[in-house]
Amino acid sequence: MARIAFIGLGHMGGGMAPNLVKAGHEVRAFDLSEEALSKACEQGCGRAGSAEEAVKDADVVITMLPAAKHVLDVYRNHVFGNAPASALLIDCSTIDVASARIVEEEASAKGYEMVDAPVSGGIAAAAAGTLAFMVGGSPQALAKAKPFIEPMAKAVIHAGGPGAGQAAKICNNMILGATMAVTCEGFVLAQKLGLGPKVFFDISSQASGQSWSMTSYCPVPGVGPKTPADNDYEGGFAAALMLKDLKLADEAAKSVGAYTPMGGEAEELFQRFVDRGGGNKDFSGIIKMIDDSWKVPDEH
Repeated sequence: MARIAFIGLGHMGGGMAPNLVKAGHEVRAFDLSEEALSKACEQGCGRAGSAEEAVKDADVVITMLPAAKHVLDVYRNHVFGNAPASALLIDCSTIDVASARIVEEEASAKGYEMVDAPVSGGIAAAAAGTLAFMVGGSPQALAKAKPFIEPMAKAVIHAGGPGAGQAAKICNNMILGATMAVTCEGFVLAQKLGLGPKVFFDISSQASGQSWSMTSYCPVPGVGPKTPADNDYEGGFAAALMLKDLKLADEAAKSVGAYTPMGGEAEELFQRFVDRGGGNKDFSGIIKMIDDSWKVPDEH
């Protein structure tokens, strides 16, 4: 059993931390939200009154934070110097590659081993312990981190050196954003051409239009596995977070001179959806912006 500090208990972190408790670890959790912290404690996590208290005497520190500025602040002002130098640091946030490399370099300079380990899979996978982790860092650090990541994961993949996990996550989510947008467009077009959503789903999910956005996370309610679409697009992966990831991809592409027009188009679409008030809805809810008249017919 290890002493694990878990900082950041939002939609993802709140599902991840209890899986470490189930694996037999002592988890001291902290979040600025009392509601989020209370939920984690109800599921077996110990309560820490501050980030500093959480990391004191920790064997492992895991963070799941909203953006790079939060990651840099937490590590520079709360973790470094308060966590034992022997503690392994695992950041599961999705941030830009440059910031990930900076914080890992600073950690190394202070004697810590650290990996960046962003995740894919969404809220349901976080709660179920079936996330995919893309890990950046040395092979030695990965070997140490893997036993603590595995209780939260269905897959743990070494992407490369520091920052490589973030690079993989950014590229993956650029594909996801663009794929979801065109999947929504396909459903809207199919309906306007007289195809019911269930008929189109049954065809496309078995044909070359098949994708994760179609078969595992369908943006139309009632025609596939249960998704946020079946709950009026509540829960899931917020459109504002998808927009954040698409912006990270755009910034990364510009920094290396990569041409990513489809990623850029997806960013523009999600920006409009967020500007119109859809930021807290699941990102598949963009179907309601693509066609304001969208509705699921009584007859599929």
